[in-house]
Amino acid sequence: MFNDARLTNFLANTLALLAVVAIVASVVIWVAQRPYFAIAQIQIEPFQASALNYVSAATVQATIAGRVKGNFFTVNLDKTRTLLESVPWVRHVRVRRVWPNALRVQIEEQQPLALWNEDQMINTWGEAFTANQGELPDDANLPHFYGPDNSERLVVQRYAEIARWFAPLNLHVREITLSPRYAWSVEMSNGLRLSLGRDPAADVADPHGRSGALPFAARIERFVNAWPILVKRLSDRVVSSADLRYANGFAITLAPVSHTSSK
Repeated sequence: MFNDARLTNFLANTLALLAVVAIVASVVIWVAQRPYFAIAQIQIEPFQASALNYVSAATVQATIAGRVKGNFFTVNLDKTRTLLESVPWVRHVRVRRVWPNALRVQIEEQQPLALWNEDQMINTWGEAFTANQGELPDDANLPHFYGPDNSERLVVQRYAEIARWFAPLNLHVREITLSPRYAWSVEMSNGLRLSLGRDPAADVADPHGRSGALPFAARIERFVNAWPILVKRLSDRVVSSADLRYANGFAITLAPVSHTSSK
């Protein structure tokens, strides 16, 4: 009889506790569904930058209007972040809740390094992205890169090497082309075109590289070191192109001499 009383009390206490929990849960759910907690504000700010150059608050608001579901408690931050990262010029996004009815959105913009193939750009992380090139500043003057799919990082790496070698000569890269067979050609800011061939030092870039061929950087170094002497010797002649693929030197092509007739 004593055990039956204890069991009865235990069951009664358990049922009472469950009833209290159910009531509390119902109150919490009711409160959480109040309009007071509906997302009413989205705070947009740059991530580690002083200002946003390409992304506007109006563009972000237009993209997410009516597509962010839930309130302060129920909004899915991962889905919201994915949605925001679909906005042109947006690379990464951080989203946080701000009590009681707001979201704080920190945006990392794309930093364009070069134009890529026909209609894309490459950022400073070596990633291809699509955005309106007409929104670039008038003085952007980006180089143009061409290459096969998934070669973006390799092209950026080679660009950095070439730019570093030619900087002392006050020459800048205007265009880089990586062919489907992974052969390199470059156009400099003065119109000089360079044929660099394949890079046997990079297995991924040149799976068919010739044994004993001069490495990519060594070809450029040899040409750069010879360039000042070459220009001095040629005097008023202009080098239009140079073939750096030779093992023991390079070949140059001179631009035609322009003849002006005097009356």
